[in-house]
Amino acid sequence: MIHLENEKEFNNLFALIIIMKQMLSREEFNNLIEDEKVLVDFYATWCGPCQLISPIIEEVAKEHENIKVIKIDVDKFPELSRKYGIMSIPTLMVFSRGKEVKKHIGYLEKEGIEGLLK
Repeated sequence: MIHLENEKEFNNLFALIIIMKQMLSREEFNNLIEDEKVLVDFYATWCGPCQLISPIIEEVAKEHENIKVIKIDVDKFPELSRKYGIMSIPTLMVFSRGKEVKKHIGYLEKEGIEGLLK
């Protein structure tokens, strides 16, 4: 049983379920990034720096409930990776209302991730 406390938790869970099903179309992704502020983490399961940054991203997501966080496995979604020019991972992108506003390639500490979100 999953207990959701608010609509944001539901929306984030819905986004995660879509991504886990590996059926994320370009249209579905575009719908997910339409919020005011969305952090997208392009990663791979075999990537060491991605594994190091993952718990930091989760911590930031818990502390900033107004921000949607989406994790995209580049091996499962190569079309999205190509569309956004992902050549190195981890790559963090911030979207606002569907438009890319910031991008960072490589590992970041918590303060750096929070700086991207400002």
